[in-house]
Amino acid sequence: MHYAILCYETPDDFARREDPERQGAYRGAHADFLQALRDAKVAATSVAGGAGLVAPHAATTLRVRGGSRQVVDGPYSDIKERLGGIYLIDVPDLDVALSWAERCPCARTGAVEVRPVMYAP
Repeated sequence: MHYAILCYETPDDFARREDPERQGAYRGAHADFLQALRDAKVAATSVAGGAGLVAPHAATTLRVRGGSRQVVDGPYSDIKERLGGIYLIDVPDLDVALSWAERCPCARTGAVEVRPVMYAP
């Protein structure tokens, strides 16, 4: 079954991405996690794999209300942790997905959410 590991990161996590002195450790931790997924053959490469996202300040939120498009600069929600990226994995069940999510670097500084992936018929 395919699961998405959604990485919620703190503002400091996003800052580490851009800080030349800290980005190596940040990127290295995610590269190691992705390599572990590949080595275990649970990375859902047939789906999309995964990707990091640019910091929330680059977001644009769109809603359609009453037939009109409303566009607002910035992320949808105002919370401490923001969606920073996703990993897509293919594992037998939720327990295995949770064990992988626990190893994700985001679990140590922010939070991770695990969701089954829904496919269009």
